Amino acid sequence: MTRTLLLLPLLAAAAPAPAASPIAEVVCAPKAAMTERLTRQFGAERHATGLRSPEEVMELWRAEDGDWTLVMTYASGRSCIVAMGQHWDERDPA
Repeated sequence: MTRTLLLLPLLAAAAPAPAASPIAEVVCAPKAAMTERLTRQFGAERHATGLRSPEEVMELWRAEDGDWTLVMTYASGRSCIVAMGQHWDERDPA
């Protein structure tokens, strides 16, 4: 994915992630930097949020072209991309 290559500067500044993640490399950054990158560079908007635990919030970001990013934001102020993909499709519940 080209977005992964564009996120490498964030990865370079990030500390190594624990091996518990099923993703080989987790991209982490301070929340403000992550938000700036997702909105400015990828044209993404936060589409949904959900509480995973008292200290973790899942955020779904998506762009008009269908690209999506799942971000875990921690109470510490750090955000990590845990999944990315393409062709996001909203289903009408009706």
